[in-house]
Amino acid sequence: MSVTGTAERWLPAFLDALRAERDASDNTLAAYARDIGLFIEHMGHRPAAEATRADIEAWIAALEAEGLATTTRARRLSAIRQFFRFAQAEGWREDDPAALIRGPTKPRTLPGTLTLGEVDRLLAAARTHGRTEAERLRNTALLEMLYATGLRVTELVSLPVAAVRGRPRMILVKGKGGRDRMVPLSEDAQDALTAWLEARDAAEDARPRGTPPSRFLFPSRSKAGHLTRVSFFLMLKQIAVEAGLSPGKISPHKLRHAFATHLLQGGADLRAIQMLLGHADISTTEIYTHVLDERLKELVLEKHPLA
Repeated sequence: MSVTGTAERWLPAFLDALRAERDASDNTLAAYARDIGLFIEHMGHRPAAEATRADIEAWIAALEAEGLATTTRARRLSAIRQFFRFAQAEGWREDDPAALIRGPTKPRTLPGTLTLGEVDRLLAAARTHGRTEAERLRNTALLEMLYATGLRVTELVSLPVAAVRGRPRMILVKGKGGRDRMVPLSEDAQDALTAWLEARDAAEDARPRGTPPSRFLFPSRSKAGHLTRVSFFLMLKQIAVEAGLSPGKISPHKLRHAFATHLLQGGADLRAIQMLLGHADISTTEIYTHVLDERLKELVLEKHPLA
């Protein structure tokens, strides 16, 4: 095993490669850096760049002993695998110590979702939540769009305003890995967007002269220039309380699940759901087949002559 350099020196190059080759987001890069940093810390005074298969397996066993969830352990092992695969490809190591390690099996759990009634209550509460009329219009647009499109929360809050000008029936979204997809907008979402755009543009026109206009649909004073995921998450929790729902049950991801589940219940094709959600692999979308199973069972019980 020939080793060139240290793991600490490899890490920035690895993250740069992820950004360049996969268009990885800042959140994804931070997660990789954190997981690999934890392994480097676990190695202690021993160079992590010289880690063996036994070292990595011992780390995974230690994570299990700590009581970490299977999904967390699988994610951390995946990060280490990619890290050492990259090191071997760059010629920094002759071997890949993680190549043959089998990770913990991820349990296939049913995604949490919301009923139609719960979604209606959230949308109604959004229309009255906010200190100003502009905030109420923004909140309504956010929730109407999230439920109408099934966007990931990062995709939603970072949408460019140019994507929705002219009351489009479809919008172009840049998803994970730089993959573009088209998603339709419902009439309610279009109406909410039209009202919000009028208030947003008025606020932009009132900004001090010389201030560059925001390119985002949901601008804010954050470093990114748009509403942050955390701000939206907290706002959604407040709306849930006003809607009489448990805030612990509500999240942006639950609305994304509700979008997919309700479409399937209405008869949508699983492949179409995959395209709308932006899943690279149909196996990711197949977790929603519990909806199809229930529908098929109801069909047999209601339509079979001997039922």
